[in-house]
Amino acid sequence: MKCLIIAAGKGTRLSSKGDSKPLIPLLGLALIERVILTANKAGLTDFYVVTGYNGEKVKRFLDGFSQNRDINITHITNEEWEKGNGISVLNAKKLLNENFILLMGDHIFDESILVRLTNERIADDEVMLAVDYNIDIETNKLVDVDDVTKVLVEEGRILDIGKNIKKYNAYDTGIFLCSPAIFSAIEESLHDDDSSLSGGIRVLAGKGKAKIFDIKDEYWIDVDDEKTLKKAENTLLDTLKKASDGPISRYLNRPISTRITKYLLRTDITPNQVSFFSFILAMLGAFLFFLGEYITLVIGAILAQVASVIDGCDGEIARLKFQVTEFGGWFDAVLDRYADAFLLFGLTYYVCFTNCDFFTLFIGFLAIIGAFMNSYTADKYDGLMKRKLRPGKYYFRMGRDVRIFIIFLGALINQPFLILVTIAILTNAENIRRIVVLYKNG
Repeated sequence: MKCLIIAAGKGTRLSSKGDSKPLIPLLGLALIERVILTANKAGLTDFYVVTGYNGEKVKRFLDGFSQNRDINITHITNEEWEKGNGISVLNAKKLLNENFILLMGDHIFDESILVRLTNERIADDEVMLAVDYNIDIETNKLVDVDDVTKVLVEEGRILDIGKNIKKYNAYDTGIFLCSPAIFSAIEESLHDDDSSLSGGIRVLAGKGKAKIFDIKDEYWIDVDDEKTLKKAENTLLDTLKKASDGPISRYLNRPISTRITKYLLRTDITPNQVSFFSFILAMLGAFLFFLGEYITLVIGAILAQVASVIDGCDGEIARLKFQVTEFGGWFDAVLDRYADAFLLFGLTYYVCFTNCDFFTLFIGFLAIIGAFMNSYTADKYDGLMKRKLRPGKYYFRMGRDVRIFIIFLGALINQPFLILVTIAILTNAENIRRIVVLYKNG
């Protein structure tokens, strides 16, 4: 399915951030870049981008951006970009003769909205607008009520739409599934001196041809000024939280790693480079354990905990920059397993400086094998819990974040053997618990 993106406006309220609104950066990507990559992640590959103000600069950026990607971009120029956004849509009339997705170049949204919307069906003379029914200003903090386009919906169809309508029960998200009928509707609206896209939708609504699609609890933001730009940044960072985060990741590591990630996104550092750096820190910490001194034990544990925090940055960068790959996930997992083994083996060696017997070695072995099996059982357990829980809900998980934090705390109080005993018991008990849970759920 083809996708039309409107990116012709000047964006006066964001002029302090750049001279071209579509190119204003948001966590390492230009706004228009983030919109296209979000749509691409939802399965769209054929894009038609309407530019106007500073259009040549945007076109050059998009031409460079689309190279070596599974993305086709066709440029459309709107010479009348100062008029309503309906003119931008109308400029694509000769190029789009089938149903298509219509997006705004400055709206950030969850790709799952598009995944669901592209599976919807409309007639050849209809449009479908994705709407947000959460109009409560206390719970929906992402919307500028004074600027948002409002929608009156009844029985799944639009009755009225506009920024200044008095009666409404939903917001216009700027995400549409359109038939070519939208073009003639905008032309009809122009006869009434209304060049806005909403004017065209209002024409179709009057004919009972404007349907709605409920985005439910998914997020969307119209990035129109510095305030909403900040909201978009915070929202995207908030999406980095995962249901599989353990308690240390959720309440300690993630709040720190996202702050680090914000700065790393401004650089060309790749997720794999971050994974490798985290691994080097952990290995350096493990090496210090082998020196057998309390001070090196503490420094090594601090390095391990710092590595655990930074280990979250690779995935955060990958998701925010759309650089997630199967190799990246596998590479990170392999390095983590090596780091875990050396950290626990280093602790076992440290204990053996003063008291090395079979029991100590056995506990060390149980800690190492428990940690490995903890990682091995994680995939199936996480998959089960994600299927059982609603999106956004957390579940109990004892994973690597907890193990590293136990090492950190135990080292501070100079109790390396207690660390090994605790990790041996917790990891193996967790593995048994997961086996039972998976068995009970088939």
